[in-house]
Amino acid sequence: MHTHRNLDKAVAEEVAVAALAFLAADTERLGGFLAATGLGPETIRRAAREPGFLGAVLDYLAADESLLLMFAANRGLDPALVARAHALLGSGHPAG
Repeated sequence: MHTHRNLDKAVAEEVAVAALAFLAADTERLGGFLAATGLGPETIRRAAREPGFLGAVLDYLAADESLLLMFAANRGLDPALVARAHALLGSGHPAG
């Protein structure tokens, strides 16, 4: 994953996809995301194709600083990069 200072939409999307994988790797984390978004296991794949979904993933992480820091540490990312990705993609509203 890119960690350079230049952040474009493709890199921001890489960060968001990694965040989704991080959430999905733990049942409790994934359950919290599903509950917060109103999605269910049966609808997440469809919602993932919707514009704004990746932004919603980063919205969820940004709302919980400890979770965001855990994700950044887990992936070896600077939390500021995650914050910049969120600023670029954030405020997503996936359809449930």
